[in-house]
Amino acid sequence: MHFTLKQQDKQTKARAGELHTAHGIIETPIFMPVGTAGTVKGVHQHELENEIQAQIILGNTYHLFLRPGLDVLESAGGLHAFNGWKKPILTDSGGYQVYSLANSRKITEEGVKFQSHVDGSYHFFTPERAIDIQRSIGADIIMAFDECTPYPCPYDYAKKSMKMTHRWLNRCIDQMEKTTPKYGYEQALFPIVQGSVYKDLRKESAQTIAEAGSVGNAIGGLSVGEPDDELYEMTDIVCSILPAEKPRYLMGVGTPANLLECISLGVDMFDCVMPTRNARHGMLFTSEGIINIKNKKWEKDFSPIDPNGTSSVDHFYSKAYLRHLIRTKESLGAQIASIHNLAFYLALVKEARVRILDGTFEIWKKETVKKVTQRL
Repeated sequence: MHFTLKQQDKQTKARAGELHTAHGIIETPIFMPVGTAGTVKGVHQHELENEIQAQIILGNTYHLFLRPGLDVLESAGGLHAFNGWKKPILTDSGGYQVYSLANSRKITEEGVKFQSHVDGSYHFFTPERAIDIQRSIGADIIMAFDECTPYPCPYDYAKKSMKMTHRWLNRCIDQMEKTTPKYGYEQALFPIVQGSVYKDLRKESAQTIAEAGSVGNAIGGLSVGEPDDELYEMTDIVCSILPAEKPRYLMGVGTPANLLECISLGVDMFDCVMPTRNARHGMLFTSEGIINIKNKKWEKDFSPIDPNGTSSVDHFYSKAYLRHLIRTKESLGAQIASIHNLAFYLALVKEARVRILDGTFEIWKKETVKKVTQRL
């Protein structure tokens, strides 16, 4: 696996690159649809590839460990073979569950004890175990085990947590060196920068992660409720330290405007559940702004969902029809809305790449942020 930087924007820190993996080349900047349990909710793999034009999707170590379980995944030959997705996959190590399952987990230096949200059973994840599980899943990019701290977070706790995340990273690296891929292709480990919203901690963590010398690096703990200005400030600090010749992945972010602003700060890779989660509740991100399709104003609007959209659903279905489906809780409504939102996100980062390559990114970004943040 290797990363090639193709173009650096002259007015901003935005970059266009290529990440080469065993399952294909990823053109950056890129957005990665989230497929927590081995599927992007409500979307077929052929729609991901053809309608949405996804280049890489995510899986979640904790959820896949619980269901379908490692025995099933290994018997299938890994997640690629199990779900039929032929392109790259990235797996979260389970570190986010350290944050999201705060009421049913216990953290020690050795690892984290979780209580399953499925059946109440207890499981213990160590950095070594997280690597072993991700070997069994078979993702192209696997994440180091970390603690994702909440917001707000006291300084002393953020520092203590960051130091432990760094120690856990060393154990992850050791376990990677002791083990081999199970399905005949390379897996790359991305460490994660932590430190909450404290400048000195973010700088220290970014320097530690940079020194680890991994193929790529991630920025964690910045999609947990902090204001956008703090998100951007921390991202800027970290990107100024992480090596330019390696991809930078900002975990769990965010809105279309967040993506564009963070691309301008030097981020290459993003993921977020927002496009699909919000779609299921009737929120559409479009080229002209944000639509709550449940609103009565769309009841007799028979115009396309998004006249400028890139997927076939944008032009085939009307706003009025999609409103009807969402309001009556028809599963097709959630599917159409999810395809639309994901296609919009992928088209947005694709256009950002084009603009970086042709030198018009900054002006385009400012105009686009105004559009995508307005409510229609």
